[in-house]
Amino acid sequence: MKLLAKLERSLGRFAIPRITIYLVFLQSLTYVLLMGTAARRPEDAGDFLSRLTLIGALVFQGQVWRIFSFLLIPPVTNPIFFFFAMYFLYLMGTALENHWGVFRFNLFLLVGWLASVAVSLALPMLRSSNGYLMESIFLAFAFLYPEFVIYLFFIFPIKVKWLALVTWALYLYQFCTGGWLDRALILAAVANFLLFFHQDLLQQVKGGHRRMLVRAQATRPSDEPFHRCTTCGVTERSNRKMEFRYCPDCAGTPCYCIDHIKTHEHIPR
Repeated sequence: MKLLAKLERSLGRFAIPRITIYLVFLQSLTYVLLMGTAARRPEDAGDFLSRLTLIGALVFQGQVWRIFSFLLIPPVTNPIFFFFAMYFLYLMGTALENHWGVFRFNLFLLVGWLASVAVSLALPMLRSSNGYLMESIFLAFAFLYPEFVIYLFFIFPIKVKWLALVTWALYLYQFCTGGWLDRALILAAVANFLLFFHQDLLQQVKGGHRRMLVRAQATRPSDEPFHRCTTCGVTERSNRKMEFRYCPDCAGTPCYCIDHIKTHEHIPR
């Protein structure tokens, strides 16, 4: 967090406000050009997209624009689903920018873009897409707003946390069954997510552990001590200053006081 604050102080003036609007506009413009090309000469539509696709080998040959143009490729060609995708992208990007601030959201997109480009250059013969980068935006939105409801196919209400769970499951499936490019792009998207949310995830894990302890204390008899040394029987009630530890190498992970945790004989599993 300190590093992020230093970066924002020194580079924050270069951040682009409302960057999601520009991304939606450029993808929409690309979509209109693609549909116009397909209407005039359907056989040229594929060539139009191929000129925008990120292919590392062609970048090395001088077609540097591809490291930027692949961001403009629309996610779908169906006009109804395209409108829904653009609306949702605008909604997610605006929410993340409002939550994080302009600089941090710009940095999130920049890291994801750089990771995608690095993967493409490392595997230059394969075609890369912007799909995993766009999905990382969705995963970030779902993590921050898990109870937000969207209407699937404009009809069925569903919370984004369930869609995020499906996305993580698909990531796992694609990582196990896909090619090296898919695996590398998935790792890039996940790394981008973890880079920005690892502290929140750790806090959730710690919070969950505390809630488990509270529930355990609430369900045990009120006169029963929570800690009892397996060796000497001391409890937190008989000695309030005593500290207790649990041995993961013993069968059943028994409790020991601080005086016996290092000297006890391990219980075989």
